[in-house]
Amino acid sequence: MGIMKGVILGLNPDARLVDLSHQVAPREIMAAALMLQSAWRYFPPGTIHLAVVDPGVGSRRRALAAACNGQFLVGPDNGLFSPIFAAHPPEFIVSLENHRYFRPEISATFHGRDVFAPVAAHLSLGVSLTDLGPLLPEPVRLAWPKPIFQDAEIIGQIVASDHFGNLISNIPFPELVSWLQGRSAGFRLQGQEISHFVKTYSDVPPGSLLALEGSHGYLEFACREGSR
Repeated sequence: MGIMKGVILGLNPDARLVDLSHQVAPREIMAAALMLQSAWRYFPPGTIHLAVVDPGVGSRRRALAAACNGQFLVGPDNGLFSPIFAAHPPEFIVSLENHRYFRPEISATFHGRDVFAPVAAHLSLGVSLTDLGPLLPEPVRLAWPKPIFQDAEIIGQIVASDHFGNLISNIPFPELVSWLQGRSAGFRLQGQEISHFVKTYSDVPPGSLLALEGSHGYLEFACREGSR
């Protein structure tokens, strides 16, 4: 948000800010976690990823900062970073408790402005993670659903949707390809049969349902030039 950018630039005018997305639906921690998991690897070493999807703001939920695979993560301890932590165990995680690095007055409803943005700014200025608070050995982990691979079928779940209406499943596409071993596949989604397994949206006529590998690396379902 613009106010959070203002807080960061007020502390570090030389900060370079990149918006990943403002289109995650409210309270959709899993969708945000999926987006972070798919995007963070494309940023250079030393990048500070500030993410706030925080339905527990103002409660007893913890706040964290972590060093992970040469980058930093800052946000609520609600599972938002758990897919990243699962793939790349963090070198260091702290609970944000040192109010010296927060804004003087902390709202019960806007920790993005009052806690996370100033912490990210101080990190960009060279403040050590150890200055921000004590070690946090066990961050919250999302109950990320795993697909079930059987002899004749795979049972998966839809974990997120994007603003186009495309549905993102929890089935990693490389694992699907390995399981198929060159066999053809059909899909059943809420009673609808999808026979089109394609590489691009343009492989089917407008209005057709399709399945393909999405940009997140998971099996994705879509309706070409539509949403239904």
